[in-house]
Amino acid sequence: MNPAIESMLQNYGVTPETEAFLRDTQRMYIGGEFVGSDERIDVTEPATASRLTSVPAASNADVDRAIGAARRALDAGPWAAMKPAQRERLLLKLADAIEAHAQTLGEIETIDNGKAIGPCIEMDILGAADLLRYMAGFATKLDGATRQVSIPGEHLAWTVRQPIGVVAAIVPWNWPFNMAMWKMAAALAAGCTMVVKPAQQTSLSMLYFARLCEEAGLPAGVINVVTGRGSSIGNYLAGNPGVDKVSFTGSTPVGRMVGEAAGRALSPVTLELGGKSPMVVFDDADPKAVAAATRWSVYFNAGQVCSAGSRLYAHASIYDDVVRELEAMTSAMKIAPGLDPECDMGPVISESALSSIVGYIDKGKAEGAELIYGGNTPDSPGYFVEPTLFAAERNDLTIVQEEIFGPVLTILKFESDDEAIRMANDNIYGLAASIWTRDISRALRYSDQLDAGTVWINNHDIVDSSMPCGGFRQSGFGKDMGPEQLQHFTRTKAVWITL
Repeated sequence: MNPAIESMLQNYGVTPETEAFLRDTQRMYIGGEFVGSDERIDVTEPATASRLTSVPAASNADVDRAIGAARRALDAGPWAAMKPAQRERLLLKLADAIEAHAQTLGEIETIDNGKAIGPCIEMDILGAADLLRYMAGFATKLDGATRQVSIPGEHLAWTVRQPIGVVAAIVPWNWPFNMAMWKMAAALAAGCTMVVKPAQQTSLSMLYFARLCEEAGLPAGVINVVTGRGSSIGNYLAGNPGVDKVSFTGSTPVGRMVGEAAGRALSPVTLELGGKSPMVVFDDADPKAVAAATRWSVYFNAGQVCSAGSRLYAHASIYDDVVRELEAMTSAMKIAPGLDPECDMGPVISESALSSIVGYIDKGKAEGAELIYGGNTPDSPGYFVEPTLFAAERNDLTIVQEEIFGPVLTILKFESDDEAIRMANDNIYGLAASIWTRDISRALRYSDQLDAGTVWINNHDIVDSSMPCGGFRQSGFGKDMGPEQLQHFTRTKAVWITL
């Protein structure tokens, strides 16, 4: 292991399980077996910019084997014969295993991704266990319905909901464990089997999770984890005719390619894509509450959040108060490795991500936005950039319109309510939005007018297992979480009997 990483682990401390896992040779999980590959991909730890380990670079043949294993588990064997109540109990056992190993999973995720350890355990890991428990309960509740038909003769007719089949889950690097569970929990509850392809930068938590699948007793082939480059095996997996459903989270450009590949195979697809979510702050809002929300939305995970409220519209009467609270909040944040228990914001994922974010900051300055705070990269190892706050006067600036995917917030001023909603909707994305006001009538009226898949009122970026998440327009289609998600992983069969 690299000395810089050795030093970091020693300074902050990790569980023996974490250290042993990181020193182990990483293998994929296919058909209930841990397997290697001829080619490997180096994994870089973002807080030190040092090599952490390597993961297998799967071949197309590896993907085919994983799909075959998932198909066999779907059609025959213990999983195919399992009653809904048995499937529910097994998923609850898997959730218990996640909770029991939450510290280790959180440490692995933090080291691999860079995010702050405390919120990572609470939100990413324990939140995933909660979602698995929530969805497990639906295993016994996927009912069909009898129908009263009107054609001549005597007939009985009813519908049956069946698992859609083998599901390909392509997972992003910003929420590696949590987003994987967003895709797996409902599919497993419905009786599907999975081929999970984590991002090449952040595969480690899924490879550790494969061990928990063994511990919980999941039958071989129900969950398969293949690692590698999205440009090769990701596209191959999405377009494979052996896949019955594709669930993807990632950028809009990559989502288009995944959608095209799935379309050629006639596989239904769920796409949760990019965003540039507005926060609309009316004249009666609480500036302190707004600033606190941006801390978790825009700056936690270093702004690498598709629903981040990265363009903020504040009424002219409280604009200065909001700016003052935002500046105080950003200037007080501690930038540190994610393992630091006092870390407010860790590094971004990679050197290329850092370069892109700095490029947007430079463009913001060049286009006339006022840099209020941040914008610098600390003189230290790792991919760190300060939390950054801009003020802008035009809604068409690049930093207002494009997804930066970094800790950059732009605030703009508005005079009338209608102007605020018009500016908020003036964007290609439609993932999420928030409204800040004490006037419930205004909140309800404008929540209906905002063109976004989720609208929060007096908060931003809160999630719950019972509530669906998914966007409109260039932010994709389909839903993760909530009962609505189960529709994407079941197919309805109509059955007739003529008496």
